[in-house]
Amino acid sequence: MTETRTLVIKATSGADRPEVANQALTVAAAAVAAGADVSLWLTGEASWFALPGRAATLTLEHAAPLADLLDVVLEAGQVTVCTQCAVRRDIGPDDVIAGIRIAGAPTFVDEVLAPGAQALVY
Repeated sequence: MTETRTLVIKATSGADRPEVANQALTVAAAAVAAGADVSLWLTGEASWFALPGRAATLTLEHAAPLADLLDVVLEAGQVTVCTQCAVRRDIGPDDVIAGIRIAGAPTFVDEVLAPGAQALVY
């Protein structure tokens, strides 16, 4: 029996770098589809995607809509906004899409150091 691996993806870019932002969420959604446990961290400018409607504002030619990719990850994985990133942007727990949590560096470190975890940063 094959052990399911956890993929922890840290997205650091938002509308400032749409191609990188889309790559991070595309990989996260593909990993969910492949059956991996996925934890997507929205940090820096990617933090804005945790707010309702914000992911839909990013469009990129020849790419799946960011909002659809985020929905796939939310349905079967964990999505987290970095605590410090949220505070710097005045984003609170009541502001984010249902199912998205706000957590800090200790939680991220726990996830990436877990046995069988693989971390990627975009």
